[in-house]
Amino acid sequence: MNFDKLLGITSAFAEAAGDAAAATAATAEGVPEVSPVASMISMLLPMVLLFVVFYFFLIRPQRKKDKQVKQMLDSLKVSDRICTIGGIYGTVTGIKDDVITLSVGRQNMEMKVARWAIRSVEEVSIENDAEALN
Repeated sequence: MNFDKLLGITSAFAEAAGDAAAATAATAEGVPEVSPVASMISMLLPMVLLFVVFYFFLIRPQRKKDKQVKQMLDSLKVSDRICTIGGIYGTVTGIKDDVITLSVGRQNMEMKVARWAIRSVEEVSIENDAEALN
């Protein structure tokens, strides 16, 4: 069959690769050697840049958000209208350590939730709208 042509092509590729390797070796002899310190810096620099990007785009905003949530939970007071992470709206009727007592629904049923389970404090004042909120 045409195995000779196929072998001829592969031998031509092998010769071309050998010529390219010889040319590379010749040019490498003329290039000065890079110091180990410079090569170490060139390897570490991308990792440092990656860490800086992660810090400014992921870590720092998350810390800022956590700080705001902690401040919101620390500033809870009786008569605040809140929403829990489960979607339950209620009015704070008591605070004891990490347990918050809520008044929920039209019958003002009492419910106890953990402080960390509060998603947000609503901006609505219940003093004027007590009937409408429950």
